[in-house]
Amino acid sequence: MKAAPGVQAVLDTLKRQGSRRYRDGLARYGIEAPQAFGVSMAKIQLLAKRLGRNHALAAALWDTGWYEARLLVAFVAEPERLTSSQMDRWCRDFDNWAVCDTLCFHLFDRTPHAFGKVAQWSKRRDEFVRRAAFALLASLAGHDKSARDDAFLKCLPLIERGAEDERNFVKKSVSWALRGIGHRNLPLHAAALAVAQRLAASASATPRWVGKDALRDLTRPAVARRLAARAAR
Repeated sequence: MKAAPGVQAVLDTLKRQGSRRYRDGLARYGIEAPQAFGVSMAKIQLLAKRLGRNHALAAALWDTGWYEARLLVAFVAEPERLTSSQMDRWCRDFDNWAVCDTLCFHLFDRTPHAFGKVAQWSKRRDEFVRRAAFALLASLAGHDKSARDDAFLKCLPLIERGAEDERNFVKKSVSWALRGIGHRNLPLHAAALAVAQRLAASASATPRWVGKDALRDLTRPAVARRLAARAAR
């Protein structure tokens, strides 16, 4: 299937599967998507399985600007062919948390550029670029089983700086990243817990919120039991 006709066929499929009710419901979840058909994630993933990996198609789908087409990119793009500049370009286009998180969770964290982008994007001012930095870090913490502890320890100062950002979508992703690191193993749990405690004791409201949010999760008995069992294996 060539990229150009393939794109139109995919858009036609998404249009047929869309519903006004689902499209109108996006706003309830804080998703701003001016171009949306109203297709559920389950249907998008089923369509992705039928299409398979096709990097040219993914790039063309991204350029359509349609919300569901961009979600589909996360499952159709080929991680090994994704370049650093392409990641930057797509990241600059993020305009809602759903597209941001889906690409970080299902695509960006599978590339060799991932940790570099965490450091790079965390310094950017744009709300969804900065969210992408910490959503990507949280995704790496959950998915990259081969990453060494020091890769995550180097990211903790980024988390402490990011915790100063009071924007809702950023501060929630910072907490997500901190909790994700703390869930990997006992040494990283101790390091993440120390950061969370410092943030929770901050005189500033936003770092204090991030710290307390992370502490509620990291101090749960279930987390301690799971990490202890993992260490014993």
